[in-house]
Amino acid sequence: MSQINLTSHPEILRFPKGGKPVLAPNEWQVWSGSKDEGGLPDLDHGARKVLVPFTWWIAHHHEADIQSKAKAGQIGVWFATDDDILKHADAIEAGKKVWPLVAAHFPIFRDGRSFSTAALLRDRFQWQGEIRAIGDVLIDQLFQGARVGFDSFALRHDQDLHVALQQFDLYTFTTQNSWRDKRATLSA
Repeated sequence: MSQINLTSHPEILRFPKGGKPVLAPNEWQVWSGSKDEGGLPDLDHGARKVLVPFTWWIAHHHEADIQSKAKAGQIGVWFATDDDILKHADAIEAGKKVWPLVAAHFPIFRDGRSFSTAALLRDRFQWQGEIRAIGDVLIDQLFQGARVGFDSFALRHDQDLHVALQQFDLYTFTTQNSWRDKRATLSA
């Protein structure tokens, strides 16, 4: 795996369906899955919740310790842009029962493949839980991300969270359907 940017603000922007955007503490550590890091972070003495790479989950999900931590709400997964989630539909269906959170990684803001990941999770897999945008997440991506299925955002460390909160008030009229709602119609 190449260098992955997983740092973000200590707060996330949460925008639940049917709710208002708010800032909330970021309780999740995003782990790269690197063997150089010494394995899964110690959830008993450090971070209490961790997002693991989906590829790592596929290789380790059968371990009893991993399953018990996931069922306890301590382990979620994050998808890389090149993860073929349709190929692993069975793993995602099983994961829906234990993952409290999933995330999609933006390796660079210009790479929009994670928008498709969120849309597939919402539409094809009927994911009802939280989907978080992680990585190189900029304010410019928030409105589009919220429309395709993201409901929380771990913005890049240099982004202004208070400006980010205002992004959802820029448009009051939408002309396309989205995960959040149907398009507006003009009455004659």
